[in-house]
Amino acid sequence: MKEEEVELEGVVRDAQKNQFVIELDDSQNQEGEKYKVSAYLAGKLRKNRIKVVVGDRVRVAVSPYDMSRGRITYRMK
Repeated sequence: MKEEEVELEGVVRDAQKNQFVIELDDSQNQEGEKYKVSAYLAGKLRKNRIKVVVGDRVRVAVSPYDMSRGRITYRMK
């Protein structure tokens, strides 16, 4: 059975060729820590040549088993 992915929102903080660092929005975090996820573009974004740059708000799909890596599935306007 395929595990369910968790959809989180965040802001792109660093961008290399195929790798992005996303700073997640966590409103329930009491300590004020910022969680960072290393992510790559999902197939539809790459296929349609949608550009993602530093400062863009994005939606990231991460596995519940490894919250440090994920896929960028949507770029917000």
